Amino acid sequence: MGEVVENGGAEIAKKPVMVAIDESECSHYALMWVIDNLKESITTKSPLLIFMAQPPPASSITFAAPLGAARMYCPPTPEFANNMQENHRKLTVALLERAKDICASHGVTAKTVTDIGDAKTAICAAVLKYNVNLLVLGERGLGKIKRAILGSVSNYCVQNAKCPVLVVKKAQIV
Repeated sequence: MGEVVENGGAEIAKKPVMVAIDESECSHYALMWVIDNLKESITTKSPLLIFMAQPPPASSITFAAPLGAARMYCPPTPEFANNMQENHRKLTVALLERAKDICASHGVTAKTVTDIGDAKTAICAAVLKYNVNLLVLGERGLGKIKRAILGSVSNYCVQNAKCPVLVVKKAQIV
């Protein structure tokens, strides 16, 4: 189900370093950290693997309503769901291409990969599929309450990924 966007579907030769990205500034910071700190260990034989998960297709859509009014839930039509999925794919490919261009401008060889699914489980599955040596993630910086309610992709990956995980935290300037 994973889609290698680069290299015609060829398998990665050696155990790569993988950076999981999304549209957040934190994941961009993690990518830049890898480029700045691990550049010498990334080669054409063991390129940087940039991964991004596409959200799964929506099974229902919630329309927001003002306080006191009823919310409406409805299943999306197949055409609407396909359009949403195609838009997610286009956004994902564009973000991966941007990340690859950033790597190229710093002299780093990178391959891009995407998969459809929940980010935390898709990342852990990609770690196994591509035999990743090190997984690098950005920390989103959610507070304790939001992290408890929403869940943390980095926490999940630290606990479940079958390789070492580095969570890059953006330095706070005080």
